[in-house]
Amino acid sequence: MSDLATNTETLNRHLARFRETGILNLINGETRPAASGATFETLSPVDESVICSVAKGSAEDIGTAAQAAKAAFPAWRDMPALERKKILHRIADLIVERAEEIALCECWDTGQAIRFMSKAALRGAENFRFFADKAASARDGQQLQSPTLMNVTTRVPIGPVGVITPWNTPFMLSTWKIAPALAAGCTVVHKPAEFSPLTARILAEIAHEAGLPAGVWNLVNGFGEDAGKALTEHPDIKAIAFVGESKTGSMIMKQGADTLKRVHFELGGKNPVVVFDDADLDRALDAAIFMIYSLNGERCTSSSRLLVQDSIAETFEAKLIERVNSIKVGHPLDPATEVGPLIHKVHFDKVTSYFETAKQDGATIAAGGTRAGDKGWFVRPTLFTHATNDMTIAQEEIFGPVLTAIRFKDEEEALTLANGTQYGLTGYVWTNDLTRALRFTNALEAGMIWVNSENVRHLPTPFGGVKASGIGRDGGDWSFEFYMEQKHIGFATGRHKIPRLGA
Repeated sequence: MSDLATNTETLNRHLARFRETGILNLINGETRPAASGATFETLSPVDESVICSVAKGSAEDIGTAAQAAKAAFPAWRDMPALERKKILHRIADLIVERAEEIALCECWDTGQAIRFMSKAALRGAENFRFFADKAASARDGQQLQSPTLMNVTTRVPIGPVGVITPWNTPFMLSTWKIAPALAAGCTVVHKPAEFSPLTARILAEIAHEAGLPAGVWNLVNGFGEDAGKALTEHPDIKAIAFVGESKTGSMIMKQGADTLKRVHFELGGKNPVVVFDDADLDRALDAAIFMIYSLNGERCTSSSRLLVQDSIAETFEAKLIERVNSIKVGHPLDPATEVGPLIHKVHFDKVTSYFETAKQDGATIAAGGTRAGDKGWFVRPTLFTHATNDMTIAQEEIFGPVLTAIRFKDEEEALTLANGTQYGLTGYVWTNDLTRALRFTNALEAGMIWVNSENVRHLPTPFGGVKASGIGRDGGDWSFEFYMEQKHIGFATGRHKIPRLGA
């Protein structure tokens, strides 16, 4: 039996229960349908088939979940940090035990290739272990001495929080948001993307099995205009952590304004990979290809704009075309597959619409630019050349396996091009000139920059963007800055004179 056949058989075994019962919400430790009884269907992008039904949560379900999170908050907040740490480590252990199930279900639900999802599941476990180990120090503060006071700062969890996660690598990104919230002592209402509900349900099951108290983590499936809106407007939810489109982030800010909701956004990107003529071109080529075509190009940190210096552009682009044409598009459960289908038809239509846009704007489709097959939402890896930075394909986030190549003459022009979008999430710079690298990265408008490297995450470092790419940072103590409030307490060190009025 082939690896594809074996993976398909194993997947069907894991999906059997969902096909029988559907995916239900988890509120206050209880599995339940939506209050209205409504459901929707989740489809596989591989063959457009129905996977199962999903509870369609509404404002009523969000309200019940928010009440549960509020009621559970005091006990979870006051639980000794070492006890919370044990539970979070137990969640990580169970993720590892169920990593195969998570990876296969995520592939079928999202279209991502198994070669990447098997690692994403284990990264989720790593996220829980990292923040579990930081739980004991989450509330650490400082002692600041003044002439009359001993000033002490500490951090306290903000309260119940809402977490809204996307459909691209949903399992890993859910752990990336929820693990620090729980480690900080917050309770959570989680609304996953409606297009990828499978692994969110598995993750909630794991948390329950690990001994997380009822109400600490509540899962409500549903759509943004209903369940999502109710979550962002609910007065008992103190903060919203969101990963997704910039326009949706703006909408969430407006919806949370009346309750002065704290927000943390990881939003879109139109990230440049800048290749100077003194770079290691083979490594730069590998990195540029990996950062746009892996994960089907559906990643906020993708290097979707290639800025390449004139003197090497022709040679570099020729090698790039050859490599792009050799990328294997196929079934996501086949270990040989490098690019699978896009998440759903609406997104497929959006991505493929840029092929005609590129032609109209005068760019060249040097590779791809067509659908792959006639069933499922497969797109051939695509490369646009002879593009300029004012073209739509260079300004809008396509969010698919599509790379736009733009040439530049010198460092000054490269910087102008790199900064010439509304986004500022990441940047990738390839040069062997250290002075240039320091100068260029200092002026590059991005929250994260890698020099002579692809995106390599180190969990203690800050993760987030500037401009339309987000607000706030994940990672290390930066995550706790969002989920916790700073508190100052001043202790008088003597009987200093207090001003008297009315004496």
